[in-house]
Amino acid sequence: MPRYKIIVNPTSGRGYATRCLPELEELLKRAGLDYDLVQTERPWHAVELAEQAARDGYEVVAVASGDGTANEALNGLMRARSAGFKKTAMSIIPVGTGNDFAYGVYMRGDLETSVKALSADRRITMDVGLVKGGDFPDGRYFGNGVGVGFDAVVGFVAARIRWTRGLLAYLIAVLQTVFIYFKAPTVRIQYEGKEIVQPSLMVSIMNGQRMGGGFFMAPNGKPDDNRLDLCIAEQAGRLRVFSLVPHFMKGDQETQKEIKMGQARQVTVTAVQGS
Repeated sequence: MPRYKIIVNPTSGRGYATRCLPELEELLKRAGLDYDLVQTERPWHAVELAEQAARDGYEVVAVASGDGTANEALNGLMRARSAGFKKTAMSIIPVGTGNDFAYGVYMRGDLETSVKALSADRRITMDVGLVKGGDFPDGRYFGNGVGVGFDAVVGFVAARIRWTRGLLAYLIAVLQTVFIYFKAPTVRIQYEGKEIVQPSLMVSIMNGQRMGGGFFMAPNGKPDDNRLDLCIAEQAGRLRVFSLVPHFMKGDQETQKEIKMGQARQVTVTAVQGS
């Protein structure tokens, strides 16, 4: 029987992870899984816990959290893989605010659905991206996506909204962000032999399909196609940004003149000085 390491971030989902912990443990026991459960205590703790779990021979690391802690666990497992410990699979029990990483790898549903998936040991092979720059010159792995510009700011703003979770938190963050971030910087975007230099409101580089709990940045994205999906938005006025939001929620933004979509194995985004 596989051994499972369950990593819980108690603060995920504005504390929802803590509230649902008794139900989660009951479901795990009812399913007869051989598991150990541990809670994170600080930022980046999930990296250490996941890496150690792989080194200790756990077959599966399941993260009960949101996107941030799931990303940490992924980085821990990739660290273990680089050291030769390559047999540990990853799963996500979505109890966070956006749960976009989980959505992109088909872990969708409530606690019972998630535990059933663990018990059935259904697996897929997924691509993993690596982003270098800023605070991570040596690189940080990602499973869902990377946002540059407007969508990244929305994520930071949503994280400060404590009274709600899910898509509503991100919709409120979009409204706030429009008034603090509306002048697009000029960037150079290079991929697949192409180059775009323009004021870009945002550049989303996706392995999954969505960000912000319901904005489909890459509606046709697949986690196992050996490609990253690009969504590039040029400068748009405040009112135009509002009118674009429903298109991102439906996933048909490619029909809008400000939006370019594409695919690539490698993407370079560089700020143009003087912009």
